[in-house]
Amino acid sequence: MKHSSQFTRRQWLRATAATAGGLWLPGTMDLTAALSDVADTKHFWYRLAPDGPYIDSQRDHKAFGFGGGKILLSEDNGKTWPHRAEFADAENITFSCLLKNGNILFATREKLFLSTDNLRTHRPITVKDREGRDYVPHLPVNPAEPGWYFHPLDGEHTWDVNGAEMLVWGNYCNVVGGAVPVNIYYSTDSGQTVKLAYSFGQNPAFQQKGAEPKSFLGDAKNPIVCRHIHSVAYNPAENAYYACTGDLSRGQGDECHWLRGTYDAKSDKWEWKVLISVNSDSRHKSGGINFVGGKLYWASDANGPKRGDKHDRGIFTCAPADIANPAAHTLLFNPEFECANMIIQDGVMLAAHYAPASPYVTGFIYSPDMGKTWAQYDLPGFGPRSGTRFHKKNSDGWFRVDLRKGWIDRGEVLFIKPKP
Repeated sequence: MKHSSQFTRRQWLRATAATAGGLWLPGTMDLTAALSDVADTKHFWYRLAPDGPYIDSQRDHKAFGFGGGKILLSEDNGKTWPHRAEFADAENITFSCLLKNGNILFATREKLFLSTDNLRTHRPITVKDREGRDYVPHLPVNPAEPGWYFHPLDGEHTWDVNGAEMLVWGNYCNVVGGAVPVNIYYSTDSGQTVKLAYSFGQNPAFQQKGAEPKSFLGDAKNPIVCRHIHSVAYNPAENAYYACTGDLSRGQGDECHWLRGTYDAKSDKWEWKVLISVNSDSRHKSGGINFVGGKLYWASDANGPKRGDKHDRGIFTCAPADIANPAAHTLLFNPEFECANMIIQDGVMLAAHYAPASPYVTGFIYSPDMGKTWAQYDLPGFGPRSGTRFHKKNSDGWFRVDLRKGWIDRGEVLFIKPKP
């Protein structure tokens, strides 16, 4: 299903909204501009974020944004922004998370910060390694490329675990911004302390130019290497975390892995096991990990070289214990093209096409009923965009999605609201 247009993105949205019975949403922002028009498909409404701060994350009625040398907090889903602070490096923010107790953890490319008072103040956070030592970012050869230490590809990173909130996420890195080590991070105290849960090994393909092996980034003791992390998710039925990585095989071993981790709160220790390691033409080159009712769901962006007539792609489900056994997987839908982002909430499954490898300009994959039926939509008015960093619905019922130019460069923020 495609929506075609010769208009600019905003002109196209307004025209589509008018013909589709779209609604103009009232509201004011002291950073200007009216809220975006609403357009729709058979299954959902959608709209761009309003002009103003870039809305980087949301939770319930709150949203965190940045722009114009400021960081901002909204308590009415982005209609107004009463909390704000000067932050000179705002345009280099790559990660943010709104914690249950009101804390806000956010990061630039290589620096992590915490606010505990609605942005009136914020302080730097130094990550701790697994021995409790300070984990300090490397000194980049090129100061303009310090690496993306904290940027995730997925959007949901907090879970209630045994009565407490756990924050766990991995960095999607080594695409732009310079070489960086690949890590899984965690916090058990609402961002006040952030530690390493897992560190991947030293991948020679992703090091600073001219670096000698003795100064390689990554865990020298870990033989498992990857390019970056695609997704980390928690399965409450097992009290376990799953992570998947990318990207290819470059002569140092496969970079696509699935890992399972368990955390012991009493000892503050992690135990991780590599479940499977594969090349890039595999359903295990994937992302969008979700757990619903004890079952595992994920989306594959296998990209070859092909071993058969088609790539091993699709949206799959299985029992978590069967992730390494393709014979036990159920293919729910095959969009035919690469897809590595997905969120599931209230029975709705929402995934996105990878724009550089798909005929869809801005493609979305949608199931309203946990995979019983499916539809695909192209929203070409935005230009070539890939949906990433999906956040759960806010209190008004809207999913938040990054629209990335091509694949990685920040574009716009899109909101999607399922129809009843």
